[in-house]
Amino acid sequence: MSSKNKKVVRSNSGDNIASDANSIFSLKGRRALVLGGSSGLGFGVASALAQLGAEICILARNQEKLHDAVAELKKINGNISGISFDISNFDKISSVIENVRQLIGDPDIFIANGGGPPPSAAVEFDPVVWRAQFETMLLTTMTFTTAFLPSMRQNGYGRIVMISSVSVVEPIPGLVLSNTLRVGLANWGKTLASEVAADGVTVNTLMPGLFATDRVKRLNQLAAQANGEDIKTIAAKEQAAIPIRRYGRPEEFGAVAAFLASPAASYVTGALIPVDGGLMKS
Repeated sequence: MSSKNKKVVRSNSGDNIASDANSIFSLKGRRALVLGGSSGLGFGVASALAQLGAEICILARNQEKLHDAVAELKKINGNISGISFDISNFDKISSVIENVRQLIGDPDIFIANGGGPPPSAAVEFDPVVWRAQFETMLLTTMTFTTAFLPSMRQNGYGRIVMISSVSVVEPIPGLVLSNTLRVGLANWGKTLASEVAADGVTVNTLMPGLFATDRVKRLNQLAAQANGEDIKTIAAKEQAAIPIRRYGRPEEFGAVAAFLASPAASYVTGALIPVDGGLMKS
């Protein structure tokens, strides 16, 4: 039987969640789409979902990284596929959605993840850049989500997890695009959560802090160049400001996302959840 024809068990009321831990967290028989799943936090999430037994399709723009990620994930779980796609190519999303359906059917779990926007100050307003980032950061997630929502609602099980940033609550200096657009997407998700909750679909936003990813390395390099400091000094200062005193690991983030994707999180929706080692002050 193909993945797209698998019978999905309804669990919108939470009444049929088994008491043993393996059943509560199991994702066997579930299908997941992970954007940006070839590296960083996206790969951390994909790995965690694979460990719980989900069938996964990952999207990534770099073909070589995508190939390597799929091969690595297959060591955990053989039901892994990948599609090379740049989420900034908004006009091609409809064709990619059909490709996903051909590979795994309509996913039960959608992980909305993408690289952060370029650094920018509020006084450096460029409408061309803002329009492009609006499409990439908001419209892309909205388009994927609304495409798969009907199936989730009909089956009585859906998990939408949006990977955002602590900038939703505490704006980060020099990242005005992230500070602004991520708030809009988080509030869209909060609104959507209330509209689909009764159908067994949850919508949550994760707010990562500082993790050992290429994104953080790039931002540290830019900060080092701008301030005339060594990159190791920048990294040391950042980690000293985190109560846990270190950067997070992608697998730690993935574990939280996997929980939200599981039956165990059936009563968690519309939430903004920081995963930051205690960095946020609010």
